Amino acid sequence: MLLGCIADDFTGATDLANMLVRGGMRTVQTIGIPAPGTIIDADAVVVSLKSRTTPAADAIAESLAACRWLRAAGAQQIFFKYCSTFDSTERGNIGPVADALMTELGCDFTIACPAFPENARSVYRGYLFVGDLLLNESGMEKHPLTPMTDANLVRVLQSQTTRRVGLARCDTVTAGAKALSARFDALRAEGFGMAIVDALSDADLHTIGAACAQMPLVTGGSGIAIGLPANFQQQGLLKDTGHASALPRIDGPALIISGSCSKATNAQVGEWSRSRPALRIDPFALHRGEPVVEQALVWARERIAREPVLIYATSTPEEVAAVQKALGVEAAGALIEDALASIASALVRDGVRKLISAGGETSGAVVKALGVRSMRVGPQIDPGVPWMVARRELAAGEGQGAGADIALALKSGNFGATDFFAKALAMLDAA
Repeated sequence: MLLGCIADDFTGATDLANMLVRGGMRTVQTIGIPAPGTIIDADAVVVSLKSRTTPAADAIAESLAACRWLRAAGAQQIFFKYCSTFDSTERGNIGPVADALMTELGCDFTIACPAFPENARSVYRGYLFVGDLLLNESGMEKHPLTPMTDANLVRVLQSQTTRRVGLARCDTVTAGAKALSARFDALRAEGFGMAIVDALSDADLHTIGAACAQMPLVTGGSGIAIGLPANFQQQGLLKDTGHASALPRIDGPALIISGSCSKATNAQVGEWSRSRPALRIDPFALHRGEPVVEQALVWARERIAREPVLIYATSTPEEVAAVQKALGVEAAGALIEDALASIASALVRDGVRKLISAGGETSGAVVKALGVRSMRVGPQIDPGVPWMVARRELAAGEGQGAGADIALALKSGNFGATDFFAKALAMLDAA
C-alpha cells in the first residue's frame, strides 16, 4: 500500500477511490476498519467510516483507529477525505479530526481543499462555490443534517480548530508547485497549522497534489486526489497503471435504491420514474408499523426478473421537513435507511447482482446489511461515481447459488447526471 485514506462517509469514499483508480492506482474501499493483520493487495486503500455527523469524540476515535491500521499496513501518506461541500456540524467534525490526525502523525501543517471542478465545486479566495453560487446560496444551507450557512472556508475551519488557519490563493497555485510549496513553508513559519487552498481547475488540483508530495497528511475533497498518484509514479513506486479499473463481469437482475433527497437525486428519480418501474416508500406508513417492506418486496419480485426497478424514499425539501418535524430528524432517517437496507438485502438474497444506491447514509446502511466488507473499484460512471465489485458475506443458510459477487454503485446524493440510473446500468451491461 502506498496511500492510506480515511473517508467520513461511504459514498464519499467511493468518490475518492474513483479518483485514485483514474490516476492508475489499484484501489480497494473497505467498509469500516479492517481487522488487524488483514492483507489487502492494492496501491491505495480507502477506509470508509460513517463519521461526518457523529459526535466529534467518536469521529476522532474512529479516524485515529483507521489511521493506525493504514500505517501498520504500510501506508506512506494519509489522506483525510470529506465532502466537496465541506459538510460539517457546528462542532466539526473536519477540524477536530484533522487536528487529531496531525497529532497522531507528528506533523505541524496540512492543507484543506474540498474543490472538485469537474463537479462544479471550486474555491476562490477561500470561498467555496457550487457552480456559480456561494455554498450558502446553493441549497446546502437547507441540508437537514449539516446545513452550511457560511461559504468562507477559512472562517468555517477556524471555528473548529485551535490551530491558525491561513489561505493559499489561486494566484500562488497557478504559479506552480514550487511557488505553492514556498507559500506553505511561509505559512508554517508564521505559525499557521492549516491552510485553505484555492482551486478552480483540474490543473490546479494537480499542482496542489505535487506540492503536497512530502506531507504526512493531506485533507480535502476527492478532487484533490487526482494529483496524488503522480507523486508515487515519479518516485518509481507506482508502475503498472493501465489496468487499475479492470473488474470481472457481473450478470443478473438489477435494483436501484434511493434515500437521498438532494436536488440531483430528485431529478434522477423523476427521470427514471417517467418510463420505468418505481415504488415510493412512505415514512409515515413505516412509522405506523404498516408492512411497507413486505409490500415493497412483493412489488419488486413481480417485476425484477424482467427489468430493473427503483425503490425510493427521495422527497422534496418541504416533504423532508414535514417528516422530520413529525418523527424527529434522527428517527426519520434511521427508519427509512433501515427499510431500504432490508429491501436491498432481501432482494440480493433472491439473486440481484447489480445494485445502485443513492445517498451516503442510505448506502452505508445498505452495504452493512449486505455484509460487504470491501470493494474493488472499477470504471467511472459519472464524475465521482464508479462501478465496484464486492464479495458479500453469505448469511447462514444461504446457498452459494450464482456466487457472492455483486456489482455496486454507491452514489453521493448530489452527484450524477439526470439519466444516471439508466446510464449506469447500460454501462455495466456493455462491459
